[in-house]
Amino acid sequence: MVSDPYSVCVYCSASTADPAALALAEQVGTEIGRRGWQLVSGGGCVSMMGAVATAARAAGAATVGVIPKKLVHLEVADTDADELIVTDTMRERKQVMDDRADAFLTLPGGVGTLEEFFETWTGAYLGVHDKPVVVLDPEGHYRGLFDWIDGLRTTGYLGREARAKVIVTAEFDEAFAALYPEP
Repeated sequence: MVSDPYSVCVYCSASTADPAALALAEQVGTEIGRRGWQLVSGGGCVSMMGAVATAARAAGAATVGVIPKKLVHLEVADTDADELIVTDTMRERKQVMDDRADAFLTLPGGVGTLEEFFETWTGAYLGVHDKPVVVLDPEGHYRGLFDWIDGLRTTGYLGREARAKVIVTAEFDEAFAALYPEP
């Protein structure tokens, strides 16, 4: 079911200082606001996570940050979020993010971003949800990962149906079109 406003959960780095990655996060946040959508994020105000939330708010989007108690001080909680939800655990955090999102967008990130992405992708494949799962990768951050994943297809460890549940693109417009497919 689509919420009102349409809500996109963005997974991304909370540690990089890479200017291209930060610019991408700002561009994504701005586009979410331009479209009148809502941002659901990991609730931090630093690095890409902070950049996407700040840009989304600046463009008029409502923002929902979801952060576990343990990370409030580590990630510096996004106290400017329209709604900041503090959970007891990481598992609870992910469940709230999943429940509040209509679509999922993964940007460059590390192990935490990958863990969130893989759980969301697996949920789509297993039918836990039918929400779009998109990876926007204009600089090839995940190129090696998806080369490996596509190799799993050729060796029989990953079926065509599972691979089809995630859209991977370097193109900004293609990613946003995939996030909100036409009915």
